Amino acid sequence: MMLSERFCQALVYAAQLHNEQRRKVSGTAYVAHPLRVAGIALEGGADEDEAIAALLHDAVEDQGGDATRQEIRRRFGQRVAAIVDGCSDTDRHPKPPWRRRKEAHLAELADASASVCLVTACDKLDNARSLLASYRQLGESLWSGFSGHRDGTLWYYRSMVDVLRKSGPAAIVDELDRVVAEIESMVQRFRPVCQKPP
Repeated sequence: MMLSERFCQALVYAAQLHNEQRRKVSGTAYVAHPLRVAGIALEGGADEDEAIAALLHDAVEDQGGDATRQEIRRRFGQRVAAIVDGCSDTDRHPKPPWRRRKEAHLAELADASASVCLVTACDKLDNARSLLASYRQLGESLWSGFSGHRDGTLWYYRSMVDVLRKSGPAAIVDELDRVVAEIESMVQRFRPVCQKPP
């Protein structure tokens, strides 16, 4: 598939939106994340609208709420805006409580379009890979940077695999499952050491 000028415009727009953002654990430039998500999506068979939505999947949630949604719709069309909406767990600031927000998002994904499930699966796969790499480096201290802490974060990723297993892209969900299982296995190996009485 040849990508058009729209995709190039979305690349620039994503870079502008996320220019000052950093990843919460690694501190690296945030824009690397949507770039990787778009790459996973394209390798998984995404069409141009899905690839553009992959670039912009965090834009509404993290960079402007409804105003950004309207701008995405104006620049890239209703289908892209709808996919981005489906990938966003809130557009409110401050964000609602973490667990309630994640439960609601998982419930919405159960009935989401194939395009939303594709982009969400790509997003979660990239996040899980980053989480695994950071856990290898930082160990249990990693979880202090997450709103769900260790148990909530593990619950969320395992629940995401279960929801996406029903309607997400099989190969990407299979890989997400493998990465999440590796994180779970590492936590189980680490947990006895952490919980040993002094």
